Amino acid sequence: MSPRTEPPFRADHVGSLLRPADLLAARDDHAQGRLDDAGLAAVEDAAIRDVVAMQRRAGLRGVTDGEFRRTSWHMDFIYRLGGISPADEKIKVRFHSESGDIEFSTAALRVHDRIRLQETIFADHFRFLQDVAGDATAKLTIPSPNMVHYRGGPASIDPKVYPDVEEFWSDLAAAYAEQVRAIAGLGCRYLQLDDTSLAYLNDPAQRAMIADRGDDPDHLHLRYIRQINAALAGRPAGLAVTTHMCRGNFRSSWTAEGGYDFVAEALFSELDVDGFFLEYDDTRSGGFEPLRFVPPGKMVVLGLVTTKRGELESKDDLKRRIEEASRFVPLDQICLSPQCGFSSTVEGNALDAEQQFAKLRLIVETSEEVWG
Repeated sequence: MSPRTEPPFRADHVGSLLRPADLLAARDDHAQGRLDDAGLAAVEDAAIRDVVAMQRRAGLRGVTDGEFRRTSWHMDFIYRLGGISPADEKIKVRFHSESGDIEFSTAALRVHDRIRLQETIFADHFRFLQDVAGDATAKLTIPSPNMVHYRGGPASIDPKVYPDVEEFWSDLAAAYAEQVRAIAGLGCRYLQLDDTSLAYLNDPAQRAMIADRGDDPDHLHLRYIRQINAALAGRPAGLAVTTHMCRGNFRSSWTAEGGYDFVAEALFSELDVDGFFLEYDDTRSGGFEPLRFVPPGKMVVLGLVTTKRGELESKDDLKRRIEEASRFVPLDQICLSPQCGFSSTVEGNALDAEQQFAKLRLIVETSEEVWG
């Protein structure tokens, strides 16, 4: 069995990486008015060059910019869509960890006008990454269209703008489809749609929340699958698209729990992507049985290496779990990655840069020993 030369790769990663101290300091200086835009960009450029070099030293075929120019993995993108803006009210999300709960508070969003693409979002980010990637494949990560709806729900959509909610879905799909075509036009051949909604909906507590706000918890995942497919309809040839389904990642904590069972059959058989990045780092992610619905030709990227703590997993344990998964989906359709990003927000998870590198290198070494 040979290594893959097309994304997703046998050894891969989700995208976000720990921000170095000088970058965090520069962001703070910029926010306080002590550093101008050009000064911040120069620090970001240098940090991205370094982190791309780190990924290549680890042996990764696909590299990202670590999302170093963002505050969070999703809202930096969503707020740049025409018709969407931050709302005055705050959304509070409770995250869980072994040491207790923490609360994350952020601005809500509101759909105040027709959704449209006003610019190719992150075009400048991707151009720079592509320039410094060398012979590695530059991967761009963006939030899935579902995040626009899941984040705010029906109450975030102005009924005067969208008296018929189907027009909201149609405009959202059109904006995303235009973004996908534009990014491919810049030379992107590896795009990832990051999504919490399809993983959250496996959690009964999340489905209860969806019902309370007036959505249909039993069928919303079907709408979300159709929405991603509409965004990818007619995507250019040569563009590989994956999705990462996350249960929450903030300072080594999570929000949702539960296996993929509730969404698995529709998700794996209907979602028009080339690969699925799946969290499988602990028992809260459930078993591998849902992978039986993955059809031939689709790749499963097993997130067996946790980003939530620095202790290094053993190769033997990783190989054993890959073998377990191969009972439900063929080994040739499996890849290996961390379970999530290392820094979905600027705060980052509770590990250091050396531990991050060791985990990435472990993934590369293990994949070489499993697949050649």
